[in-house]
Amino acid sequence: MDRAAKKELVTTLSEVFDKTSLVVVGHYSGLKVSEITDLRRQMRAAGAGFKVSKNRLTKLALHGTKFEAIGDLLKGPTAIAYSDDPVAAAKVAVEYAKKNDKFVLKGGVMGGTTLDVEGVKALATLPSLDELRGRLLGMIQTPASRIASVLQAPGGQLARVLSAYATKDEAQAA
Repeated sequence: MDRAAKKELVTTLSEVFDKTSLVVVGHYSGLKVSEITDLRRQMRAAGAGFKVSKNRLTKLALHGTKFEAIGDLLKGPTAIAYSDDPVAAAKVAVEYAKKNDKFVLKGGVMGGTTLDVEGVKALATLPSLDELRGRLLGMIQTPASRIASVLQAPGGQLARVLSAYATKDEAQAA
């Protein structure tokens, strides 16, 4: 890799770190290219990114960002997963690490807070941003449907009472 390509990679990684909210670091020693490609595909499907780069270049890109704390984790064959959604990259990384023992989580950073392996695993158990939006929308819609049924109930009861009086009057008249 020549100097210009290295500089471009550092610039690209710096831009990624500026836009993302979560970075997870993993150790990928022993993974085949097809396995890394599969992990990349899973990350992309979840709206996350996955990058294998030289540790020194990644540390240069981390300099001056809120993720600078993960620089200590960059030893050996490491890869980074990142996402705008604070849960997506962690979910995919934890699930992949469960299935493949050659991919080992080292830690991460979310919004300036350093996470150990257990912190990343705890983050992965949280619902994603889309799941939370769906739940919130469901909670908002539920009271509205309850209000509508409560408002309709007195009208229905009033109609039944009037109908009962009408049939009672008809029965007395006959």
